[in-house]
Amino acid sequence: HANIETAVQATRLGAYDFLEKPLSLERLLVLLRNASATQALASENQRLRAAWATPLVGSSPAIARLLGEIALAGPSPARVLLMGENGTGKELVARALHEASPRRAMPFVAVNCSAIPEELFESELFGHEKGAFTGATQARRGRFEEANAGTLMLDEVADLSARAQTKLLRVLQESELTRVGGSRSIRVDVRVVAATNHDLAAAVAANRFREDLYFRLAVIPVHVPALRERAEDIPELVEHFLGLLARETGRRVPQFTAGALEALRRHDFPGNVRELRNLVERLVIMNPGARIGPGEVAAVLPRPAPAVAGSEAQSPAPLAEAVREFERRHIEAVLAAEGGNMTRAAARLGLERSHLYKKMRQLGMRVEA
Repeated sequence: HANIETAVQATRLGAYDFLEKPLSLERLLVLLRNASATQALASENQRLRAAWATPLVGSSPAIARLLGEIALAGPSPARVLLMGENGTGKELVARALHEASPRRAMPFVAVNCSAIPEELFESELFGHEKGAFTGATQARRGRFEEANAGTLMLDEVADLSARAQTKLLRVLQESELTRVGGSRSIRVDVRVVAATNHDLAAAVAANRFREDLYFRLAVIPVHVPALRERAEDIPELVEHFLGLLARETGRRVPQFTAGALEALRRHDFPGNVRELRNLVERLVIMNPGARIGPGEVAAVLPRPAPAVAGSEAQSPAPLAEAVREFERRHIEAVLAAEGGNMTRAAARLGLERSHLYKKMRQLGMRVEA
């Protein structure tokens, strides 16, 4: 029945459109095509968000910049060089680039170059024919062929030997390879994403890495930030890891107090996000209570190495330095215990709030408004 009330009710219940009797088959076909296209677009947007935006947890400016670079570089066929310290999540970024590209339905293959013995490099990446060497009982595709039409991530690319660099350069230039023991050239269409924790430009200057290979790989260089460059993301990352642990273990996990999160924020995390995840997992396993506070966090954080007697002990004012170090650590401990609240921390230390700010600046500590 064609009336406004029925049409409004139908659309409120989720109907895409409303047809009146008698039906027009032509309008029905157009409507079905439009509805199908709209649904496909919505599903694709949802899949893209689930595929690459979710694993990169954080809302800091550094992560926003990285997501912007992925959105721009992802659809391009250009090679990308990911640069960042160990544990920053370079493979996650490589997968995000793959999922943001037209190759998303094709394979993503990751290879750790430092884990491949030099004598097996060609066989691992380019494959081999039956009888090519002792133990080659059948032909085998290499990683380039496995990633054909998709993305190949070459992790720790700086660890490649000079000979391996030459072999890789040829494949990148020609887009074709020859299996070990074979004579037939095989065309491959692979987008390469390389990753390293070394300064490749410095390695080129020191003649440890081929300059021509460097420029082939670094068409789009992307910096993956260290955790200390985005410390404001730590609470969000902790919440993410707690959710993962809850799903993996099937039990309730303890919650981190504000003081515990502040203690984590003040740690440098040389192992980056990987170190943070390991630390969160250790705290969850070793603390069966409902809450984790700054005391539990301090107990598992690595302690600074003791000062070595020698040149450091001969500094002009060792007592003054020792006093500064004691004051800094004492203020950090009180701030962590008070959840980063400057007013309560100042009262506990017997100082005016403004005096505490001034003292922290004198000690070279980070002061947040």
